[in-house]
Amino acid sequence: MNGVHDMGGMQDMGPIQYEKNEPVFHQRWEGRVFALTRATRAWNKWNIDASRYSIELIPPADYLRVSYYEKWLAGLVRLLVKTGMVTATEIESGQPASGVAKAVPALTPDKVPMINRGEHAKRNLAVAPRFQVGQRVRARNMNPLGHTRLPRYARGKQGTVDRDHGVYVFPDTNAELLGEKPQHIYSVRFTARELWGDAASPRDAVYLDMWDDYLEPA
Repeated sequence: MNGVHDMGGMQDMGPIQYEKNEPVFHQRWEGRVFALTRATRAWNKWNIDASRYSIELIPPADYLRVSYYEKWLAGLVRLLVKTGMVTATEIESGQPASGVAKAVPALTPDKVPMINRGEHAKRNLAVAPRFQVGQRVRARNMNPLGHTRLPRYARGKQGTVDRDHGVYVFPDTNAELLGEKPQHIYSVRFTARELWGDAASPRDAVYLDMWDDYLEPA
């Protein structure tokens, strides 16, 4: 989707504030949000693409105002309500509604997916590639209503397929729980001047990982 989260190539957004020796969490509540996000995935009600999409739906003014883990919390609450694990009233009150059944099976530590044991998006499937290494391609100029990993600054731009990574889950459909639609991902080389104009260095290039559905022959 087109949203404030897609900041690649945008100017005048202010400097990046580098924090030397930055801690993993600045406050204890951030660690709790991280833990809740990992724990609630154990019930398999959504996937990582749906999590990203939920954060992208935060209103633009709020998205620019809140911190990193506040975005995580807002996205998590949206998913919990959307999937029926809690109600908006329960979120507001902080108390379980009377008579509501507990989620099953019970959550135990061994069921919580850790980062190093997270699911992999690669699929061992015989899906024919639409493009070949060395082929000239163009990123589609599209403006989807839902989630996409195709950045705005690359849409309509021409590049060259540098390598084929294999078959992976397609995030655009996976984010809305419409199926994995597995297809090839390619590393596509775009010259800096193709992306940014003649003021860019002629020696520079950007490599973007792009799914079949993001590309068309140039």
